[in-house]
Amino acid sequence: MSSAPVQQPSESAEFSVEAVERALQQLYYDPDMAQKNVAQEWLTQAQASPQAWHFCWALLSPDKVPEIQFFGASTLHTKISRHWTDLPAEQHESLRSQLIAQVGHFSCGPKMVLTRLCVALASLILHTLLDSWTTAVPDLLRAFQGGEGSAEVDIRYQALLEVLVVLPEELQTRKLSAERRAQLQSALTREWSSLCPLLRQILRREEAAGPVKERVLRCLVSWLALDVDLGESEGLLQDSFTLLREPELFDTAVETIVSTISQHDSQRFADSLLKMLPQVLALQEQLTKAVQDRDMETSHGICRIAVALGETHCRALLEQVDHWQGFQALVNMILSCTGMPGHYPVDETSSSLTLTFWYTLQDDIMSLDTEKQTLYLQVYRPLYFQLVEVLLHKARFPSDPDFALWSADDKEQFRIYRVDISDTLMYVYELLGPELLRNLYDKLGVMLTDKTHPSSWQDIEALLFGFQSIAETVDISYSDVIPGLLGLIPLITADSIHLAETIMLTIGSLAEWLADHPLMLPGVLRLVLQTLSNADLSVATVSTLKRICRECRHSLRPHANDILTALQEVLVKQIHKSTQSMWLMQALGYLLSSLPDEEVLGKLLSLLSPHIQQLERLANEMPSPASKLSTVHILGLLSSLFSTLDLNAQGEGQEDVRAARSQPRTNPVVVVLQQVFPLIQNLLSKWVKEAEVVKAACAVFEKSLKTLIRDFAPLVSQLCELIGQLFSAYPQACALDLTGQLVHVFACEKEHFPPITALLELVTSITMSMFQHGARDHPDVADSFMQLHTQVLKRKADVYLSEGLDVKVVFYCGILSFKFPETPTVKATCSLFTELISHCEDVPAVREVLQEDGLLLLQTLLEAVSGQSCSLLELLSEVFFSMSRHCPSLLSLQLRDALQPPGFPSALLTPEQKEHFCQQILREQVSKWKVRDVVKDFSLLCRGLQ
Repeated sequence: MSSAPVQQPSESAEFSVEAVERALQQLYYDPDMAQKNVAQEWLTQAQASPQAWHFCWALLSPDKVPEIQFFGASTLHTKISRHWTDLPAEQHESLRSQLIAQVGHFSCGPKMVLTRLCVALASLILHTLLDSWTTAVPDLLRAFQGGEGSAEVDIRYQALLEVLVVLPEELQTRKLSAERRAQLQSALTREWSSLCPLLRQILRREEAAGPVKERVLRCLVSWLALDVDLGESEGLLQDSFTLLREPELFDTAVETIVSTISQHDSQRFADSLLKMLPQVLALQEQLTKAVQDRDMETSHGICRIAVALGETHCRALLEQVDHWQGFQALVNMILSCTGMPGHYPVDETSSSLTLTFWYTLQDDIMSLDTEKQTLYLQVYRPLYFQLVEVLLHKARFPSDPDFALWSADDKEQFRIYRVDISDTLMYVYELLGPELLRNLYDKLGVMLTDKTHPSSWQDIEALLFGFQSIAETVDISYSDVIPGLLGLIPLITADSIHLAETIMLTIGSLAEWLADHPLMLPGVLRLVLQTLSNADLSVATVSTLKRICRECRHSLRPHANDILTALQEVLVKQIHKSTQSMWLMQALGYLLSSLPDEEVLGKLLSLLSPHIQQLERLANEMPSPASKLSTVHILGLLSSLFSTLDLNAQGEGQEDVRAARSQPRTNPVVVVLQQVFPLIQNLLSKWVKEAEVVKAACAVFEKSLKTLIRDFAPLVSQLCELIGQLFSAYPQACALDLTGQLVHVFACEKEHFPPITALLELVTSITMSMFQHGARDHPDVADSFMQLHTQVLKRKADVYLSEGLDVKVVFYCGILSFKFPETPTVKATCSLFTELISHCEDVPAVREVLQEDGLLLLQTLLEAVSGQSCSLLELLSEVFFSMSRHCPSLLSLQLRDALQPPGFPSALLTPEQKEHFCQQILREQVSKWKVRDVVKDFSLLCRGLQ
């Protein structure tokens, strides 16, 4: 079907019914997007035109297709909601009558047209409710009641209910003043008492169709948003509970009840809550049957209702001490939901809903006055012990054959579920205290020693999981059951990977306790080292060993050789994945840190020898994807080791080591780095353009530098030369980051800083060249360059006094960096200029560049402010504040000049607004928070949002 194309919109456009239909035809069916856009724009203008008041009715004609009728209804809503004042007051009543008639006409559908007409009628009501049509709701009730036959009655009720549903929603979405919104809400709320009987009447009609009852429930939810009286809604709520027995209405009834219960203001209606409580408790029978029938949807819905009441109104119900037994019954009901039979998420999905309730109940009990708190602790403390049993039962793994059938998504959901249970157990411990650990220990002891009733590995794993959950985050150093627990662990036959994993993680969670009880270490280490060669337990075992080496490093000297031998063996055999191998090297770093210097070097060379030899082989090979991966892996091992090998670390009981280290010495790490330096240099010559290899090599030196600090001095000159070669060949951000680290450590070391100065001059010159030729493809380099010079300004600003390092280069690179779309780069640039401006007095070159091009900086800042959202405004405002504080006279001259061009930085700004902004910025030299607010308001003005 072809039609004449719609013309571009113009003031003289003829918005006839035929033209509108042609435009809709073009919008819906023309394959050309450009033509669709033209039609869309034309139709928008048509809706805004005065003719729309007339053509909208013609479009609603019964002989039109639904799409055209829908546009007619939408146009009617647009006119009423946005162009109401265009309509003479004497036509309001006629419009009302026509609209009610159209709603009645479309009550049979199409649904989309009916809903849009109802929204239009709701909009009209909101315009007239406070003056010319104060009886709008009663008039609607009369207009849509009656009809012959059950079917016609249902149709008329559906139309009425649709209007009632959208009326509060239209109020919520309409832009109104706070005063008028409150007046309209109050007027509607007064009508609720007359609406409730009708809604109940409709619900109780035996012949009422399901969709009609569903709309009644939707109506209740919609009006609850108006804060109607919950007491007046009790009857409707009671009917909603009754509808839970009707399968086709169950989901809607659940949503209605949960929405009603979850209205926080309903806490004002304590009597209504108490009446609601028996209704919720009466659902226990239906819940029990649903569980027996494996009806997950029904059990899930009822659990939602119970949890909503308990969680939302826990404090209010606790305050009703005379009704404590009713609330206790609700808590027991929720506990039964927590212990829903079956495994989450395969057999049930309800238990996870309940976990936050237990936090709420505990917090609310502990916040009560002493008398009530004592009473409720007597009641609920035993119940929380029951909860722990339930949670541990729910955390149990299924049988191995069943678990093997689970999908990857189900296994991941189960893992997250166990994490949530772990968090809950940790919180419950705050209430139950050491008695909980004693309880778990006693049960574990019975399981492991009672040979007449063998326990499954799942039961043992669940108890250990409980221990681990608590020990992971709670200080249990005073517990007297930990020695017994560590004594029981060797009795466990770990015939499941899951059990063995939990054993390891439990030991890891006790690492801090072991640091205070080193006598227990030999047995624990023996168990961990035996498991180290099992690749299936890689994550658990390696993380546990790393934690032990970190926390207990000063007690590990007697066991150092055993640990080193075991670690070296698994590393050479490459049993573990790359990430876990890095953890092992970190563990070795902690271990070696506790040894005397004379032992460290030999052990270090022995440990690294196989990896250094492999690096030598790789350096002699032709580059390939496989050799690249191996190179990055070995460099990662070195950086992981050096990140934790801190020979300056001091610990209790290490007086002999500290005394030895107070003597002048060459750090063993430096010796090793000096040996591998030529090797790394050779490797980088082959991989200089491979970011991954260069980054891994820079990480070796960066991690070492952070740990060695000034002990790194012998390597400074060599490293500066290497960085210069790397950056000259192929500029990369990691080289600049490493340079920044050198500046940070050696800024105050006169004898070591000259090579760093030379390096700064070189990388600055190269980066300037990059900006001249377009640095847009290298935002990471621009980011790191900004950070580097921010570090230099903070630590060694006098370096800009030399002729070799031109601060103007940094300034202009910064100006260009403001144009980058990447947020981190702009943040780094803001930090640079904030610091740079603070040196306008002590660095003449800074003052000079600000005098020459401060105007350019301000124009760039204003341009950035005018187009930025809130995320960067705070940092941009700090640059303004720095100028106001450190060079106010310069700012006062240049800021007005920057704002002088018409339409800059936004065409929406008036000269008065610009001047006001200048005055506010220039006035504030003390509070950067006030400057931030000024800049934020200015940004909103620029974007037309203020």
